[in-house]
Amino acid sequence: MLPRTLEREVMDSMSEAVDYDSMDHSEVNRVFVDDFLEAWADVAGEHTACQVLDVGTGTAQIPIELCRRDFNGHVTAVDLATAMLEVGQRNVQRAGFRKQIRLQRVDAKNLPYPDGRFDAVISNSIVHHIPQPRIVLAEMARVVRPGGLLFVRDLVRPADLETVDRLVATYCGHENDHQRQMFRDSLCASLTVDEVRQFLDELGLPHLSVRTTSDRHWTLMGTPISA
Repeated sequence: MLPRTLEREVMDSMSEAVDYDSMDHSEVNRVFVDDFLEAWADVAGEHTACQVLDVGTGTAQIPIELCRRDFNGHVTAVDLATAMLEVGQRNVQRAGFRKQIRLQRVDAKNLPYPDGRFDAVISNSIVHHIPQPRIVLAEMARVVRPGGLLFVRDLVRPADLETVDRLVATYCGHENDHQRQMFRDSLCASLTVDEVRQFLDELGLPHLSVRTTSDRHWTLMGTPISA
């Protein structure tokens, strides 16, 4: 198994934000939103309106995709990178969702919200940026209301460099050199499913489900606190 190689926690140059935003995330984002909405339907019951927190929103592509669906709610979308949020704000305005999506500059390791503030907390590919993932997982679980949903997806660290090379060629072969390097660095900084399970055990959340859900992703979902 490859050792974890950390990458920078914050991608805060405008060139990085633009490069990230111009990569083709459409299929990954579509599947993320499909899976989240399916999981939300299972836990929502009569509570159809949904206040969502998106942690590590980047350029707000997932909140925009969510609001394009039959979604009854609002999204607070947070990131620590100013440049990402600037691009995200333009994306939100262009998509016409300024009333449904609010962007804020927030550190995922210290969320400025009370316990149980949100019906659902979602996150796509932020955990691998955090040197101490246990902290951000704990914070995300803390702000989910009793009976709410935590839905986190991230890259899974490959077993060897050959697999890294194959994944980069498969999913970023058409991107530029910097974009391919960003994806490579993210794969090498990611966690394994066993590492995520260990963090959940340490946090007293062993009942949350975490499993491999594609050739390059793990997904964590469940209700952190019983209603």
